[in-house]
Amino acid sequence: MFAKWKQSTSTGNTKALNKLRGMALFVRLADLGSFTRVAEQNNTSKSMISKEIGRLEDELGVRLLHRTTRNVQLTHAGEAYLQRARKILADINEADAFVQSLQQTPRGKLRINAPMVLGITDLADMFADFMRQFPDIDLDIHLGDEDVDLVEQGFDLGFRAASHPFDSSYVGRPLTTFQYRICASRRYLDRYGSIEHPKDLLHHNCFEYAYFKGKNVWPIEDGIPIKGSLRVNSTLFMLEAIKADQGVGFLPDFVCRDALKNGEVVEVLKDVQKPSLTLYALYPARHFVPATVIQCIAFLEQWFSEP
Repeated sequence: MFAKWKQSTSTGNTKALNKLRGMALFVRLADLGSFTRVAEQNNTSKSMISKEIGRLEDELGVRLLHRTTRNVQLTHAGEAYLQRARKILADINEADAFVQSLQQTPRGKLRINAPMVLGITDLADMFADFMRQFPDIDLDIHLGDEDVDLVEQGFDLGFRAASHPFDSSYVGRPLTTFQYRICASRRYLDRYGSIEHPKDLLHHNCFEYAYFKGKNVWPIEDGIPIKGSLRVNSTLFMLEAIKADQGVGFLPDFVCRDALKNGEVVEVLKDVQKPSLTLYALYPARHFVPATVIQCIAFLEQWFSEP
């Protein structure tokens, strides 16, 4: 049984290779318009080229060419087949070039967009390691929390921390997850009262992050509407206001990790369920992804998987 399967597979591979060769000759013939010129370029006879094209037509069950003594004209089916054959051959060449580029040392510029705080904290260490491993890649990094169009702004790669997947115009590779923390200073809590239940937040000065999708509703329980004296587009700025005893903030742990460890702020409502935050590496959905992007994402996945 295995011998029959092996023979069948071998026959199928041979037929596929023959079809690709016939397809390539057909495209070349359409471009040059002459069996003689195609034969000369391939260092073979005109009759051999004619047999290859005839074999392709027989397999397809349709005539692709009108042959005359002076020229070659495509049939209606030939015109349609030519467009698709060009695309298939171009995709094969692109795949070959891509795999070959991975064997070479990646080089060139990589334009990256990343959230401000992540860029300053976790990603700064990661990219320092990346630059040591890939010295021939020049990084052009833009840090900012505003929502930008990667394609329109010319970015090769972007990072987004989100609780929900992104739209299909990008390929999103999840790298790691973070948790949200509700933070305040001890002095603030001593002055304005403890926070034991989510509804206690209704009576506290809760800060709003300008780019937060939920706006002034924190995603705990069924959603807790908050209000306060600060709305800001920087979570680092918000953290400083919390450390200065001014209010309460809903922060990703990469923002407040060190402040919690140092005792500058404390976490309240630890046991209340909150959404997790996934860090995605995003790049435009396209057939050919530059080797620099592939190498960077592979490095990121390994870097975040290590303790």
